[in-house]
Amino acid sequence: MKILNIEDESKVAGFLKRGLEECGYQVDIAADGESGLQMAKSGEYQLIILDWMLPGKSGLEVCQELRQEFPDLPILMLTARGELENLVTGLNHGADDFLAKPFAFEELKARITALLRRHTRQQSTLQFGNIRIDLLTRRVSQEDQELILSNKEFDLLVYFMQNPNQILSREQIARDVWQIEFDRGTNYINVYINYLRSKLGNAPGDPSIQTVRGHGFAFRIPDDKELD
Repeated sequence: MKILNIEDESKVAGFLKRGLEECGYQVDIAADGESGLQMAKSGEYQLIILDWMLPGKSGLEVCQELRQEFPDLPILMLTARGELENLVTGLNHGADDFLAKPFAFEELKARITALLRRHTRQQSTLQFGNIRIDLLTRRVSQEDQELILSNKEFDLLVYFMQNPNQILSREQIARDVWQIEFDRGTNYINVYINYLRSKLGNAPGDPSIQTVRGHGFAFRIPDDKELD
């Protein structure tokens, strides 16, 4: 799960990055509104932590622009201003939740968990390229052709669909799909990835699971496929 923290106070940004990475999240940092907006628009992030006061574009401006392009992206806004009127302004600009500084890290974690859980419940379908997943019925189709997957193949594909274009290590996949620590003496992840590859289309423009040597795998719509 990848989070973008748009925060210009380096000590706060570093503290949040360390704490959230210890919880298993991947965290990137942007130190101003403009660069944060461009990073967020990449579509790589499942949640945005957004400071109210930023150099360049303000947090409110960033929030409003992101909400227009990504209506379902969870956005948690942080601010040193605790007045009710600022909370209402932030929510009206598209923030999903609001947390006033200073705050307890445990509260931040709880709010992130709640936002992600709410987002998952609301999101009933996933689409990447010509692959579509109905999370409620667990049906998978590619170019209107239904794919028959085992339970674990389905879970693995959902994970890739939720993290497109990202390099995912075997450690991450083991933790997030199998809920176990990765054992380097086993090859079960490679086995299931090969099972899944065999069921996905391989025509030009089809999404594919690419091996990134020394790092893991990435689910992409490639121009030139990386070969094993």
